[in-house]
Amino acid sequence: MTPGQDGSGRGRPPGEPRGVGWLYVLPALLVYAAFLLWPLVRGVWFSLYEWDGISTGTWAGLSNYTKTLSDPSLRAAFGHALILVVFYAVIPCLIGFVLVGAVSRSRIRGLTFFRTVLFLPQVVAMVAVAVAWQWVYSADGLVNGLLRGLHRLGLPDWSRGWLGDFTFALPAVGLIGTWVEIGLAMVLFLAGVQKIPRELYEAARIDGAGPVREFLAVTLPGLRRELAVALTLTSAAALRNFDLIFVTTKGGPGETTKVPAYEVYNRAFNTGEVGLACAIGVTLAALIFLLTAGVSRLAEGRQA
Repeated sequence: MTPGQDGSGRGRPPGEPRGVGWLYVLPALLVYAAFLLWPLVRGVWFSLYEWDGISTGTWAGLSNYTKTLSDPSLRAAFGHALILVVFYAVIPCLIGFVLVGAVSRSRIRGLTFFRTVLFLPQVVAMVAVAVAWQWVYSADGLVNGLLRGLHRLGLPDWSRGWLGDFTFALPAVGLIGTWVEIGLAMVLFLAGVQKIPRELYEAARIDGAGPVREFLAVTLPGLRRELAVALTLTSAAALRNFDLIFVTTKGGPGETTKVPAYEVYNRAFNTGEVGLACAIGVTLAALIFLLTAGVSRLAEGRQA
């Protein structure tokens, strides 16, 4: 008879019986199912109907998904979201790596204050961030004021209505995302670099490694997990971006800054296409899942 088979309960491994553990997590699972899984299931069901949200819907099958993939306006919205991934995820992580690389080679005074200032945009409501940057980009705002000052020094006049420019509106919104997400990437990378043994850096320097070689051989492999977390969080933030677009541009000028999350709102509440809005939302959720899963596998060096 093996330990624990005599009915006394002695000799059982930690965590047995398993049913007790499930009882502890059951309340959280019920909340998760009620506020996430059930709305997701209902959204998938609504996406199979032509429905305006008021009258009786008619069965549409996969036609809403076909329209999501074939409509040029909707395809452009998904393209804009992928461009924002560059500003929200790629650029902040690159800047974070540069800053962490500098920190790993020398000790910087006031690092705690520096880290707090960089992380501050993460705790500010995105609506407040959007309102503040509307002023920064306005005709009399900080950016145009600096550019006019450079123009007086003999440089070309680059001032413009940034959020109303067909060419620069999307990059302008993307740079707001870069400013917000740099702090998150920096804090994650700083926490990770502190776990890397200093002996590895000393050994690399003894071998004659320069800053770039040291970063590639020591810092980057040691930050692989932190990179996966940073890219996952920032990529998801870029793809589900709504409040920043809604406050700053409302998808304009024209359709140059429309993104899928804004299209969900627009189709459901402005044009009465609730079924199509649900199909866009489900497609966006699938895209977020695929992108974040792929980023995690690549960043962690796993083989598919």
